[in-house]
Amino acid sequence: MNTDIKTITINGVEYVEKSQSANSVVVDNYSIVRTYSAGAHAGEIIKKEGDEITLKNARRLWRWAGAASLSQLAMEGVSKPKQCKFPCEVTQITLKQWIEIIPCTKKAMESIKGVSIWTA
Repeated sequence: MNTDIKTITINGVEYVEKSQSANSVVVDNYSIVRTYSAGAHAGEIIKKEGDEITLKNARRLWRWAGAASLSQLAMEGVSKPKQCKFPCEVTQITLKQWIEIIPCTKKAMESIKGVSIWTA
């Protein structure tokens, strides 16, 4: 656990200190959210209340390659973007029954956003 990351909680929302490093946590709340039944999504958290969370500019992480887990994906992004299947961003999505929220680094956010839109 990295104890050097400074956070503050306001109205139940945890914010992380801004840093210019690509390996530090992004402060605009860009995170990966894993849910009980709706899969994993990456986006900017705009609301969290109970077991419900709302993201904006979110992508469903249907299949990824080049990261062993969602944790690695949130820290490093993907190393095989052409093998990933991430559909287009949606303006906003509300998810119920979230299981985990993993803040992303700037590097990971750029990697996820940089994956070409997958269509069937």
